[in-house]
Formats: sequence, C-alpha cells, structure tokens
Amino acid sequence: MKQILYENLIQYILENQDRFYRVAYSYTRNQEDALDVVQSAVCKALESYESIKNTEAVRTWFYRILINECLAVIKKRKRVVLSDDALAQEVYYEKSYESDDDIEKELDRLDLDVQGIIKLRFFEELSLKEISRIMGMNLNTVKTKLYRGLKQLKENMQEADLWEV
Repeated sequence: MKQILYENLIQYILENQDRFYRVAYSYTRNQEDALDVVQSAVCKALESYESIKNTEAVRTWFYRILINECLAVIKKRKRVVLSDDALAQEVYYEKSYESDDDIEKELDRLDLDVQGIIKLRFFEELSLKEISRIMGMNLNTVKTKLYRGLKQLKENMQEADLWEV
C-alpha cells in the first residue's frame, strides 16, 4: 500500500510541477526562490508521504506544504537586508506566468492569506473546500475572506482607474 501511495505521489508531482512552480512564483515573484520552494515542498512531501491518511487528499496536502514553504521564504526574505549589489541585479520576469500587472499590484496590496485564497481559487481552480484544508481555515472563513478580498480588489482597481483618467 505504501509503495502504491509513493508512486501515486510521484506521478502527481510530475504531472503538476508547472502548476506548483506557478503558485510558488506568484508568491515569491522570483525564479530562484520559486524553484527552491517547489524543490523543498517536493522533498518534504516525499519524506513524509506516509503521514497521508486519505489518498484522495494528496492534492490539498501537497498544496498546503507548498504554500507553507512559500510563506517561509517570504518571511525569511523580510529578515534579509539587501546590499547595493543585490539591488543592482537585473530583474527576471517569468514569461510562462502571464498576468496583468495592475491585478498583480492590487493583489499584492491584500493580506497574504487573502492573496493565497484568491490565487488558489482563480489561478489554480481549487474548490473552496480544498482551499479551506490547504489554508487550515474554516470553510466559512475562507468564503468570507474570498468575497471581502474580491470586493477590496474591485474597489482598488476602480480607484486606480479613476486616478489614471
């Protein structure tokens, strides 16, 4: 049974590695950090695959590991002070992660947990139930944060449009 679970996990990871990278990149906005996050998440998942109690919950289980790794990198990055050399480096833009700059900027203004819920719902097309498991929140809390976040995002986008006119 464990061998089958391990093989299914490997197959799931291989089939969805692009999605995992996209999620990690949407959080970190950095190619190297996103690759590191995915690698760390895969390693942690493979090390602790035996802890999966429900084989049908592999998707939410892995996304939770992935998002926790993303948040750890963001938290670590906030503690690092950049030198002048690091600031002078050329910025890398991920071509396969096409998104609207305005929406990205407005999403960045939202709380991290609200950003995560919106990204998982609309970019990864996960159900609200899956998101509640991934984020470790009550389903109703996820719904509330999603709808409040969308409302705030809409208001911010309209406000930005008004200032440009």
